[in-house]
Amino acid sequence: MTRWSFGLVLLLLTTSASAQPMPAVDDDIPTRPEELTYDELSFEVPDGNSFRHVLSNGVRVYLAEDHTFPLVGLRVILRQGSYLEPPDKVGLASLTASMMRSGGTEKMAPDIFDEEVEFLASSISSFGGDSQAGANLRCITPELDASLALFFDVLRTPRFDEGRLQIEKGNILEAMGQRNDDGGDILRREWNFLLYGEDHYSSRRMTQANLENITRADLVDFHEKYWRPENMIIAVSGDIDAATFLPKLESYLTDWPGEGADTKWPPPLPTKSPKPGVYRVEKDIPQGKILIGHLVPQWNDWENPDRAPIQVMEHILGSSGFTSRIMRRVRSDEGLAYSASARFGFDAIEPGVFRISFQSKSPTVALAAKIALEEVRRIQSELVSEDELSVAKNSLADSFPRRFESARQRVNMFATDAYLDRSHSYWQKWRDQIRAVTAEDVLRVADKYLKPDEVVFLVVGKWDEIAPGDPDDRATMAEFFGGEVTHIPLRDPMTLK
Repeated sequence: MTRWSFGLVLLLLTTSASAQPMPAVDDDIPTRPEELTYDELSFEVPDGNSFRHVLSNGVRVYLAEDHTFPLVGLRVILRQGSYLEPPDKVGLASLTASMMRSGGTEKMAPDIFDEEVEFLASSISSFGGDSQAGANLRCITPELDASLALFFDVLRTPRFDEGRLQIEKGNILEAMGQRNDDGGDILRREWNFLLYGEDHYSSRRMTQANLENITRADLVDFHEKYWRPENMIIAVSGDIDAATFLPKLESYLTDWPGEGADTKWPPPLPTKSPKPGVYRVEKDIPQGKILIGHLVPQWNDWENPDRAPIQVMEHILGSSGFTSRIMRRVRSDEGLAYSASARFGFDAIEPGVFRISFQSKSPTVALAAKIALEEVRRIQSELVSEDELSVAKNSLADSFPRRFESARQRVNMFATDAYLDRSHSYWQKWRDQIRAVTAEDVLRVADKYLKPDEVVFLVVGKWDEIAPGDPDDRATMAEFFGGEVTHIPLRDPMTLK
């Protein structure tokens, strides 16, 4: 058998595709950009149901044939994750997932398994998150059968090799000790604690005690309970024939070992209500790192008419790079930050977050924050211009087809629909809903959902340089929340106390 390299195969294929004769250049080129003309963008959203198959055991499979290259991609996602962990074993879900891949299988020790995957030029990975777990396979068509066998060995009968587990624990422990080296990691950690509470599954972090509590038996138990076909949604694309592939796939999903447990879907919502105010963590770093924002409602109603206006509002305010208001003022006009953005987080599983983020030199943190919040209040009180509205709507609508460009993107999107209980028809209406948004709609949703006076304002940096503010007296930190500040001590990286 020829030894392949997945990266080399992919490089050769893409090089071959690109090494085609170039078309002749048309001499009739306009002399000015405004003279350019474009064909009208024509795109029909694919019907998700046409990709959908249901196996005899109820597993939903989204399959798209694409014979352009001899490559196959398969993704499995499951409704499970860290929300199912016992409180004293935080990190169990992610450790189970990572060890499924790195810990070998019942048939193969880890080293042998790794060599076999490399020999086939395949890529196999597994992951575990807060409310989703999964695994991925990428392989070349000639080695599909052998690669599938290895992939489902990982899913069905992982070995959880004790030696590899101890190595992984050592790596985690080493990384844990470096938590406070990165100001960005501190910022994200404390942000989640402030918004969701330290005990909510989405903000919990593994401690040394948690790690020591987790045994190989815990991994085996978690896998047996939650890594099961009844929890799976599968997306597969590439150089395959549906008629022959689906029976092959089904054969791997029957007679699954062990017994499952209730995944308690959906996960629990946070019970904590964030307290608005300024919070600071002292850290000797060159620039202050900032997050400003608040929780927004859980978005599991896919028919909510406010969704499209919010997306347009977000684009204008802070998510479109250099064309957004916050970026223009904070970076382009004032030069206070390399990047500044505002995002409105739609989350169907838990409450989302409206979040302004940037980093700036310590003396200009207050001014950048003041400007960003001014822009929030402005979009709540003034109609956006017709030009801004048109640019935002066209940008969103015209970039939409890229979500479905490849067979892989299409099946992954529709599998995500199934995971979220989102109708495939949602995408059929999406562009029309965006194009129908008015300036009045943007004003209405900005006023309804944005709460600039109720934000959590988190600062990581050198407070004695940040607090006095702008040297030209244009802003100080005392202007926010009456100057009241809550100091959050830097936590012990191993205990998070």
